[in-house]
Amino acid sequence: MQLTKAEEQVMQILWDKKNGLVKDIRESFSDPKPARNTVSTVLRILEKKGVVGHKAYGNVHLYHPLVSKDEYSKTQLFGLLEGYFNNSFPAMASFFVKEKDLSIKELEEMLEDTKKEFSKNKKRK
Repeated sequence: MQLTKAEEQVMQILWDKKNGLVKDIRESFSDPKPARNTVSTVLRILEKKGVVGHKAYGNVHLYHPLVSKDEYSKTQLFGLLEGYFNNSFPAMASFFVKEKDLSIKELEEMLEDTKKEFSKNKKRK
């Protein structure tokens, strides 16, 4: 599932708000705000892609996400891992370490967090 920048912006608002009318979503944008028709069009596209649904109240639609932010993030991250790092997490981690100029302390914290998550996952299985 690939979303455009405009679609991701609308999804970010829906994930934060949980649901919203076109006018509510539009008002959540910083200035200059997109046109009402633009927001409405993006929402219809998101519905066709299966990531947004709505409930109709007469002529008014209350939109809500059908895909969680975590699900979308996971899809995007694994796509990045596969498409740019040949499915190698160490290669991706090394890239970010180099690009973000992480300190040894930050790397140690990352390792500790990873160990904790690994332990949690082992206990669940």
